[in-house]
Amino acid sequence: MRQDGRDYLEPRPIHIVPDFLKHGDGSVLIEVGDTKVICTATIDNKVPPFLKGAGRGWVTAEYGMLPRSTYERTIRETFRPSGRTQEIQRFIGRALRASLVLESIGEYTIIIDCDVIQADGGTRTASITGGYVTLVSAIFKMRQQGIISMGQGPGFLPIKEPVAGISVGILKGKRLVDLNNIEDNRAEVDLNLVMTSSGKLVEVQGTGEESTFTVEDLNELIKIGFNGLKRHFKAQEEAIKYLGI
Repeated sequence: MRQDGRDYLEPRPIHIVPDFLKHGDGSVLIEVGDTKVICTATIDNKVPPFLKGAGRGWVTAEYGMLPRSTYERTIRETFRPSGRTQEIQRFIGRALRASLVLESIGEYTIIIDCDVIQADGGTRTASITGGYVTLVSAIFKMRQQGIISMGQGPGFLPIKEPVAGISVGILKGKRLVDLNNIEDNRAEVDLNLVMTSSGKLVEVQGTGEESTFTVEDLNELIKIGFNGLKRHFKAQEEAIKYLGI
């Protein structure tokens, strides 16, 4: 058993509260164990310069941590995001773009803001799981406003399929699903895994922190990670149903 009483292959409890904020084009509070992130969506009627005239949209993400979201105070990134923050933002953006038919939304950008209010490991993967729900909410609003037409995905939206993220790793020779902060800091191998609900890989970020690992380890970590993600996909589905989509 792990320190919090879970089995090695058991993900943490996940809870998604849709319409968490009054403003925005979609918002959720996602809780994965003791990690809590507020995700909000904003629809912007322009695209980055490299997409002007291309007839397709864009999804991007911003990520930040409140100073006391961590055990010791995290300094605010006042002037520009750190390298770590920029890498996480790109990671979230890539994951969410994989779920959407970008050509279907025209030259609009959907910005997903992910603000960590309490961190206990897996903040970037929780941001992806929660960010997907806010993205769906924003797309639904665009359809209601007549900006886009119906699609073939969930809720007849131009969604390819749901995406979600989870961490997996190896600690003291044991493969673990959904690492909390203590486990993440001590793990010999640490992976962030993003997958679709049908089991396709979107991205794998992995490293042997203090150990090498085999192809067999990697394949098994992906397998147990996808099993853990089933809980995330179920929570997403319930939140989207609550929104009437």
